Amino acid sequence: MTPSSVEPLTVVLVHWGQPERCLASVEAFCAQGLAVRMVVVDNGSSPEHLDRLRAGLPDTAELLEAHANLGFGPGANVGLRHWLAVHEGEWVAVAPHDALPDPGCLRRVMDAVRARPRAGLASADVGDGRVPVVDPYFGGITLPPDPSVGAADGWEACGYPHGTLMFARRSCLEAIGLFDERYFAYCEEADLGERARRAGWEVGLVRGARVRNPNLGGRSDVVDYLMLRNTLLLVRDHFGAYKAGVRTAIALIHLAKGLAVPSARPWIFAPAARVRALADHAQGRYGPPPESLATRPVAPR
Repeated sequence: MTPSSVEPLTVVLVHWGQPERCLASVEAFCAQGLAVRMVVVDNGSSPEHLDRLRAGLPDTAELLEAHANLGFGPGANVGLRHWLAVHEGEWVAVAPHDALPDPGCLRRVMDAVRARPRAGLASADVGDGRVPVVDPYFGGITLPPDPSVGAADGWEACGYPHGTLMFARRSCLEAIGLFDERYFAYCEEADLGERARRAGWEVGLVRGARVRNPNLGGRSDVVDYLMLRNTLLLVRDHFGAYKAGVRTAIALIHLAKGLAVPSARPWIFAPAARVRALADHAQGRYGPPPESLATRPVAPR
């Protein structure tokens, strides 16, 4: 299959349990002023939510039912595999069900990547002014931009694409593979970015191509568990056992300090979830969060 420059841009949305937000996101993507093909992956929503979603989607949209909460990365992979097998086009976009691109966002990103033949992954601008990097000890984090390198408007090299709205080139995904499904949710885009850069692809953030996600959140115990467990996996796989051991020691120090000094706790602090994350990483247990934490499915983002 040869990608065609006239093919619409495929946009994969990962949905769970929020049909109204998803439909608002679909509307925002369809109002971008360029041809798009919407592919919505439903991550096991209730029949009522699924019926509302199905009824509200435009006739041109495709709905793929996963029949279970696979998590963000595995859910996105359902849509990406469908795109690779069925549709043409050089680029695909991936976002959670409540991402809202500003007018002109997609065109700005497409203009930026088409000028860079080695661009493999890109992301829209979430407006925080920071740069995503993959740190050898702390995994996927964001840092202030280097004033000597930063781009006020346009392409800015970074370590990984924001999961709020990211873009991937077909040939890049064919070379490095899709999301690692062990992550379930959180850190999977950092792993993908690190794999892409090590394979010689450019990864960048397109300043000025704004996207908003007004509904960030989730159960703190599940988020704390996934962030710690997946960071340890990311650091170990890409930087080795020694750095993962150092990151484990840092996590234990943070846990002890949070328990002893409540005022020092970060905005998400779930001690039992952190202990379970450390144990599961040590035993190689990945994928969905344990049932003891996930008493209800975690939203895709």
